[in-house]
Amino acid sequence: MAGIAVVWVLSLVLTVQPALAQSRSISFIRDTEIEHILREYATPLWQQGGIVPESVTIALINDDSLNAFVSGGQNIFFHTGLLMDTEMPELIGVIAHETGHIVGGHLARSRDAMSNASTIATLSLLLGLAAAIGAGRGDVAQGVMGGGQEIAMRSFFSFSRQQEGSADEFGMHALEAVGWPATGMLSMMQKLASQELLPESRQVEYVRTHPLTRNRVEVIKNFVEHESKNNNKSFPAAFYDMHARMKAKLLGFMRPDLALRRYSADDTAVAARYARAIALYQKGRIAESLPLVDGLIKQEPDNPYFLELKGQILFENGHAAEAVPPYRRSVQLAPEAGLIRSALGHALLEVGDDRLVPEAVQTLQAAARLERRSAFVWQLLSSAYSRADMQPQLAYARAEEALARGDIRAAKFHADKAEQMLPAGSPEWLRAQDIRVMVESRVGMDRGE
Repeated sequence: MAGIAVVWVLSLVLTVQPALAQSRSISFIRDTEIEHILREYATPLWQQGGIVPESVTIALINDDSLNAFVSGGQNIFFHTGLLMDTEMPELIGVIAHETGHIVGGHLARSRDAMSNASTIATLSLLLGLAAAIGAGRGDVAQGVMGGGQEIAMRSFFSFSRQQEGSADEFGMHALEAVGWPATGMLSMMQKLASQELLPESRQVEYVRTHPLTRNRVEVIKNFVEHESKNNNKSFPAAFYDMHARMKAKLLGFMRPDLALRRYSADDTAVAARYARAIALYQKGRIAESLPLVDGLIKQEPDNPYFLELKGQILFENGHAAEAVPPYRRSVQLAPEAGLIRSALGHALLEVGDDRLVPEAVQTLQAAARLERRSAFVWQLLSSAYSRADMQPQLAYARAEEALARGDIRAAKFHADKAEQMLPAGSPEWLRAQDIRVMVESRVGMDRGE
């Protein structure tokens, strides 16, 4: 995305057969607020399926196409196009359906259908998404996986019609059990069904990875019209506002010109001002953006995401010291947001005042506990340890960073060094041992030992 400070990018090249080669890449996005909103929507549905919410990874793919899919058990991927171009009840219908795939174990069953090593490589790299999307910013930031995986992904993540029907069945009854209407699910499926009449090149991605049939649509329609008792019920009122803000935020970051056209300067709604503040910042019009952000903070002083945005704008425009107070307050309001903690730690280091280094160390240690597989967070913590002259801890942080990047040789080198320098029995010493053993095991497997 233009204008986003990509503080850490990991490029992974997939080895694929020539017949599968494409020139498209996957770009992952991290944003604390959007991930939180999607979890709010999904958690009641996950609980209906006996899924522990904390065990599910949500990943956002920077792609305008209408798609979502699950991989590797309990990982749900959402294309940003789906988030921007659907209404909230429709999006929740998609989440209910995808949850049905997780509950049904469809990906595990589909592994038998993988026909070549390139597809396995594709999946294994996607399952390493924490490294690819671990750009340690609390704002919208991105990591990139490059390579020829598009067709391989499409073939692997396509479900059978039987699995699709099973996921529909779970989705409908989970929505009913929660007390939510399935009308959005029906609306979404009816829209998608109309796509099947188009040539494949013009179909939305969701249709190509989730085969539709008229019978599936009729089953959902029959459920809505004759079985559901929730048709006249609404979703929680907060969901509508959350969805408006999510769409506004994504549009502001990803399509700033469109956001400025769509959201009038005369529109006083929070979502409209949010979109315009972000879009103006993206266009470099900081003097116009900051007053809008300040107005949002005045209206909602305990909103961590407005404070986070102010910190981001100030930091990325060379005002690290001024960015620290809003970031600090954002962390106080959202203490479990590792990405925001890492942004605060980064700002503290960039101020250049050694008196702030202890706070940076403490902040980044907490961020690393929350975002353990983010190479960028470990890189920042390495810088903090270096500034504090904490050499044993520096070796350990570099081992974690190398491991997150997939550089197993560097991970072993730094883990060995950390193990020699750290106090025996300390948590970091034990973790350094774990890294060394893990890497040695990996090397042995690669050698066929």
